[in-house]
Amino acid sequence: MSTKRSAGPSPEGIARSERQRAAAEEGAKAMADAERQSFDVRKNMARLRELREAKEIADAAARASLPAAVPKKRAKKSPQ
Repeated sequence: MSTKRSAGPSPEGIARSERQRAAAEEGAKAMADAERQSFDVRKNMARLRELREAKEIADAAARASLPAAVPKKRAKKSPQ
């Protein structure tokens, strides 16, 4: 009482392989999207870092070009 397997794939097997193929495609798309998004984030972070460093250099140059602040002398209180 042995059963013979049919020569062609069953409808369930076809459906399963189709779902696996679709999932693999979706996974590849998701990975590509995540990589692209992380690249964009790193690129933006580098741009912002360059802007911040340029601003810090400009601020330091502006402070250096200003005359040094002369500390004010405090008036002594007369003893009463």
